[in-house]
Amino acid sequence: QVRLVESGGGLVQAGGSLKLSCAASPNVFSFDTMGWYRQAPGKQRELVATITSGGSTNFADSVKARFTISRDIAKNSVYLQMNSLKPEDTAVYYCTARRTVLGVWHDYWGQGTQVTVSS
Repeated sequence: QVRLVESGGGLVQAGGSLKLSCAASPNVFSFDTMGWYRQAPGKQRELVATITSGGSTNFADSVKARFTISRDIAKNSVYLQMNSLKPEDTAVYYCTARRTVLGVWHDYWGQGTQVTVSS
């Protein structure tokens, strides 16, 4: 059974940092790609960052040079390090994972964690 559990959200002042964690089961190797999306009030969910099973990363332009994504295979976890946070980064952040089974993509989502950046 696939399960993604986020943690690490909270309230931080602008310019501060937060690190989000996503614990994945059964394990990170089960997925072709893992990543983070976010959704601010009244806005559509948007991509923040992804990391493939090969370690390739991709970032939204709005977070490049401020956010990094990484994974710890031993802990079956993916992380999002967020630096130089801005009020516009305020959103619910969702961990996501995708795997291909018999040529069909399957997407999975965590329950989300709130990040609030005060000005």
